[in-house]
Amino acid sequence: MKLLPAFFRLVRWPNLVFIAITQLLFVYSIVHPIFRDAGVLPNTYGIYFILLVASSVFIAAAGYIINDYFDLNIDLVNKPTKLVVDKIISRRWVIFWHLFLSFLGIVLGFYIDWKTNVRFLGFANIGCVLLLFLYSISLKKRLLSGNVVISLLTAWVILVVTYCESSNLINHSTLRNLYTQKITRITFLYAGFAFVISLIREVVKDAEDIEGDRKYGCFTMPIAWGINATKVFVAVWLVVLTAALSIVQFYVLQFKWWWSAAYCILFIIIPLLYIFKKLYQAGTSKEYHKLSTLIKLTMFTGILSMIFFRIYL
Repeated sequence: MKLLPAFFRLVRWPNLVFIAITQLLFVYSIVHPIFRDAGVLPNTYGIYFILLVASSVFIAAAGYIINDYFDLNIDLVNKPTKLVVDKIISRRWVIFWHLFLSFLGIVLGFYIDWKTNVRFLGFANIGCVLLLFLYSISLKKRLLSGNVVISLLTAWVILVVTYCESSNLINHSTLRNLYTQKITRITFLYAGFAFVISLIREVVKDAEDIEGDRKYGCFTMPIAWGINATKVFVAVWLVVLTAALSIVQFYVLQFKWWWSAAYCILFIIIPLLYIFKKLYQAGTSKEYHKLSTLIKLTMFTGILSMIFFRIYL
């Protein structure tokens, strides 16, 4: 494997593209239409939005890098053919890229603070870098702790956009009440979806990686509770998520969002039901990997549904 493809594999470039698409859709399908109706210029506009996305992508990339650095021994068991650290890119360069990308993400956060009405984004980015580091060295080996941290950081990809607009939402008279309530509801709808489906996927990935995790002393849910209890945990959250999304569809149908409801049923709810079915049939690492991939695709189709707000808002 050549150096550049190895680097892109190390930083999980498809996940980085997914982060950028998520923030792009949220801003241009939800934030900007609401602010346009209110006659207010958002903070996440033009170059500052590009910098916000860049800071999120750099910090996520740094997190993937440091995770692979500390997971080297586990990955030798779980995925020996896909190793990059110490096989293609030396450990010294891996640490350099982690520090460099983390630094860029933090600096961009402080720059946005300086140039706009956003406050404390730089410190928030420091918090994200520290959480990802703690996850890599310790939290991922503990029961549920690492899963919850990654799920919260996944939700933060959406929450950070609304956080950057909080000064407008709180202080601007024309954005108060109706507009603030609307953007807050939509934010927590998608952040909640991102949190729950990410939690589901993280636990399924733990089932996939059980052999390597057990060998190196991790205390993940499949190891601590057993596979059957883990499946029950995942199934409960699948039921909760499916039920919540079904209720949302009944709500939007009051406004005659027919295409939106049809999309969500076909491309989010039905896949979740299929995942539920396949969950109890899964028994090998390969099957759990396929299940994890399907969950990731469903997360992507869920995020794409933001497009309907651009149409209907």
